Amino acid sequence: MSPLVTSENRDGTPESPIVKRILLGDPLASENADEHLLPKRMALPIFASDALSSVAYAPQEMLMILLAGGLAFLAFAPWVAAAVVLLLVVVVLSYRQLIRAYPSGGGDYEVARTNLGEVPGVIVASALLVDYILTVAVSTASGVDNIISAVPALNPWRVELAVGCVALIVVVNLRGVREASRAFAIPTYVFVGSVGVMVVTGLLRTAVGAAPVAASAHYVVHAQSISQAAVILLLLRAFSSGCSALTGVEAVANGVQAFRRPKIRNARATLVMLGGIATLMFAGLVALALISRVQYAQDPCDLQGFDCHTPQPSLMAQLAAATFGAASIPFFIVQAATACVLLLAANTAFNGFPLLGAVLARDGYAPKALNTRGDRLVYSNGMIVLGVAAIVVLLVYEANLSNLIQLYIIGVFVSFSLGQIGMIRHWIRGLRRIRSLPDDARAQQSAQRQRQSFKRGLAINSLGATITSAVLVIVTITKFTHGAWLVFLAIPILSTLMMGVYRYYRDVDHETRMDDTVHFGSAGDVALILVNRLQKPVVKALDYALAARHEKTLALHVAVTKDESAALRKAWQQHRMPVPLITIESPFRSYAGPVIEFIKKYREEHGSSVVTVYLPQYIVGHWWERILHNRRARRMAQQLMLVHGVTITLVPWLLDSSELIYGRRSRPVPGQARAGFPTSPEPHYDHEPRRR
Repeated sequence: MSPLVTSENRDGTPESPIVKRILLGDPLASENADEHLLPKRMALPIFASDALSSVAYAPQEMLMILLAGGLAFLAFAPWVAAAVVLLLVVVVLSYRQLIRAYPSGGGDYEVARTNLGEVPGVIVASALLVDYILTVAVSTASGVDNIISAVPALNPWRVELAVGCVALIVVVNLRGVREASRAFAIPTYVFVGSVGVMVVTGLLRTAVGAAPVAASAHYVVHAQSISQAAVILLLLRAFSSGCSALTGVEAVANGVQAFRRPKIRNARATLVMLGGIATLMFAGLVALALISRVQYAQDPCDLQGFDCHTPQPSLMAQLAAATFGAASIPFFIVQAATACVLLLAANTAFNGFPLLGAVLARDGYAPKALNTRGDRLVYSNGMIVLGVAAIVVLLVYEANLSNLIQLYIIGVFVSFSLGQIGMIRHWIRGLRRIRSLPDDARAQQSAQRQRQSFKRGLAINSLGATITSAVLVIVTITKFTHGAWLVFLAIPILSTLMMGVYRYYRDVDHETRMDDTVHFGSAGDVALILVNRLQKPVVKALDYALAARHEKTLALHVAVTKDESAALRKAWQQHRMPVPLITIESPFRSYAGPVIEFIKKYREEHGSSVVTVYLPQYIVGHWWERILHNRRARRMAQQLMLVHGVTITLVPWLLDSSELIYGRRSRPVPGQARAGFPTSPEPHYDHEPRRR
């Protein structure tokens, strides 16, 4: 059954193809949209899964960079982690202000475009779109990495596992927000709970003198001597890798419209819960990793004593094994929950990317198809685009987390920085507006409260802009030569494409805008029915043309061979067809060219007539039938559309196989008319519109 054609149920709702219905479910009515808005308990796993899951690999990446300088550099880990936590707190506070000021769902893009101009807004949007794609790729690669840590035999199928997981997440999200929230809520909460139990257990064991010890604690690290400048660079690299814990914080600001009312308060509360949980988990995992002396190297062969031909266990796997035991049930619970939440962390992007794409489409910077809701009230086109892009990235980088992580967080800090700078300008404009208020006492009292609120927002966002801009510089310096240059190449290219889309839509709007020069009326109205052989589809097209009551109706035959032309004229007279038949020669066996030439000459002789061309077309049910029919009607329609004064009417004729599409037979039962025609031997034309 063709996925592009649907029939209708008795209640008028569209009937989806069976495969689509099984995968996605039945279509949802637009008036049910409010029922699929998210309460805070469901919004947290939907929008926070990326930020929460990033704490599973952010400590690992931070410690991996520090270990490159030797075991002694792990002493810097608490200070680097403290800097990451401070940054996370500042970003959460900053986005609380952004949600209050811009709750429409545009996030950093809307802030930058409104306060800084078109180009900064497009740059932010491009950075966010790139970051969402990388979020899916990195989260999936990290999840697969944890699966392989528990089951090393799956390592040869790393890429296939990653691609399959992305495809599964796309299908789940296409089923709708409510179904996705139900599917993702339990793994997210199990992950938070299991990590919390693991951290508390590890700290309690440490307090009673039985601190957990990782299996990698006894490995010897081959470290190279580095200069003082290299030490600083190494610390900055560790900090920038740890900053990957901040990814996903912006998703709440981009998805405010998905929350239940009161949207702003619920979104801000969810953001605070996200920040609090992520901070505690990040700090706890770093502390437990230092206590158990986990060692995780970028090159496993740098760990003397480790068989570097086998997959290196992730930090989470080493912590769970050290705390609970490598073959214990809690170990597998932690690993399963971590793998699930890392895979499902991509779900944050599948909410943020389509919403941002819809905003960009409304503003004219993206194709309008991204602003179309699918059967399940989600922006399905945006989800499909994101899934395909993420799969391409995973295939190119072979789902290697260490390589993908180098591309990460560049885009998010570009949007962080420009968004916070835009908020600074927003608060300054607000303060200027308050100064212009009248001197009325009540107005002054209200203005004073607003002034205090605006000053507080200005202070928070100024701090956020300063810190995020500094971090952007650090991340750029430390990651540029490790592959991040690709992101800096992708953002300008995507921005240029978006500006081009905007210019195109602007030009089309200018070209089609209504004005007083538009006039109505024409010199005539003529219908042309293109005839090859006299068959029922042609008679049906003729009946439609007569029912439309044109001023003149003509049948037009393009004569390729004399025998066909003579046979048609004979049949035309034999069946007493009610309209004249005009024959035009085609010595080069083409069809569209002679018809176009006839129309042009007719309009020259009779004035600017409106010409309606009726083209019969077969509707088939099997894919192979399309090969057996030449589909001349569609090809001619495409060419005739380019002729001024011509409109096209495709008249469908349903072959018996079309029941596979429409769910009913096209052949009439005995005693009933088919396709609106009587069963009498001779045709009858009553000039009334015929309906199937």
